[in-house]
Amino acid sequence: MSKQSADFTQGSILKKLLWFMVPILGALILQAAYGAVDLLVVGRFGSTSGLSAVSTGSQVLNLVTFVVTQLAMGITVLIARYLGEKSPDRIPPVLGGAALVFALISVGLCVLLVCFARPISVLMQAPAESLDLTVSYVRICGSGIFFIVAYNVLSAIFRGLGDSKSPLLFVLVACVVNIFGDLLLVAVFHMDAAGAALATVFAQTISVVCAVVMLFKKKLPFTLTKKDFRFNSQCQKFLKIGLPLALQECLTQLSFLALCAFVNRLGLEASSGYGVASKIVNFAMLVPSALMQSMASFVSQNVGAGNPKRAKRSMFTGIAVGLGFGCVMFALVMLKGDVLSGFFSTDPGVIQKGFEYLKGFAPETILTAVLFSMIGYFNGNQKTFWVMIQGLVQTLLVRLPMAYIMSIQPNASLTMIGLAAPASTAVGILLNVGFYLYLKRKQSQRLSA
Repeated sequence: MSKQSADFTQGSILKKLLWFMVPILGALILQAAYGAVDLLVVGRFGSTSGLSAVSTGSQVLNLVTFVVTQLAMGITVLIARYLGEKSPDRIPPVLGGAALVFALISVGLCVLLVCFARPISVLMQAPAESLDLTVSYVRICGSGIFFIVAYNVLSAIFRGLGDSKSPLLFVLVACVVNIFGDLLLVAVFHMDAAGAALATVFAQTISVVCAVVMLFKKKLPFTLTKKDFRFNSQCQKFLKIGLPLALQECLTQLSFLALCAFVNRLGLEASSGYGVASKIVNFAMLVPSALMQSMASFVSQNVGAGNPKRAKRSMFTGIAVGLGFGCVMFALVMLKGDVLSGFFSTDPGVIQKGFEYLKGFAPETILTAVLFSMIGYFNGNQKTFWVMIQGLVQTLLVRLPMAYIMSIQPNASLTMIGLAAPASTAVGILLNVGFYLYLKRKQSQRLSA
């Protein structure tokens, strides 16, 4: 295996997992900073309508980003598996096929977001005062969707190779560009939500250019040629892994869009408050998300190397790390949620609404640490169909119905709406524990036969 690719099959699990996870976490923090900076700058220098537009529009963009990330997980798992099997020559067709597949996906998303920006915004029940600004935000981001998709695919490739540091470097550059872009277009030229969208797209463009340069300069354990850029059997393999995850993530994010629509019906103040809380939630979920992404590469490499016991130990290590962080975040969100909300808005009403939602959401910071580590383990084992099933149960049978019921109550409370997230995650943990025990029993039966 190339020195440029991390070997997860030996050595301290905790040490290697943390060294691999920390750069992923850093990249996720900086990605989350894109939206947070947009919201912060618009909240400080734009209008309340612009704040609502960025809140609603970024929910739509999150749907696209998270679905693409999950679909690209198939690339990460395959590359890590081939490295574990000591078969790097099987990786080039994966990269070439992925380039074509995701290029087609980018074209489809661009047409959808640009041409149907207004119907999407109306469907999201964007407040009338912010509808036009929301349409502009969605349309501008849709125009640059190719770069958003390309960034996530390139990050998946680097993670599969065991390199989590390179994505951190190029997203750091992009984040700095985004901050300066926001300050220039929103604070100086007063372009409000449209300026925030333009800054985000330009920053993503810079990140893709940096990623491509880094990939070609990297000493790879294989050679990529023109003949690899075609639809091949590897496309089917990574899509088989990634599609269930993408479908599950799509429905999960649609449930959050529906939740955003439920909250939007409660008025502009509630809409803006929920938007502020969502940015804080995004940061609270970063460690569990980094664990999940790290776990997929870590487990897949060990499974490929024929070491399933080490793969299991890595899952429990991830859960322990996540729980430690989750307890700290729970206390911070519960006790200082109003202070955190105050970073994004100076409106007392918006701050109060944001804090209300965070009080209900708070238990999720602990529960997700367990759930995401288990999902990462199953992803690494290519049990993505199961991951999809448990995700659909959480979304369609728990989170969405509960959020809707809470939103239509007299004097509806954002705290009660926020409780839908931890309730669905608790159900997900029970389902995944059951599936893990089922697989363990099945493995024992095979060994004793």
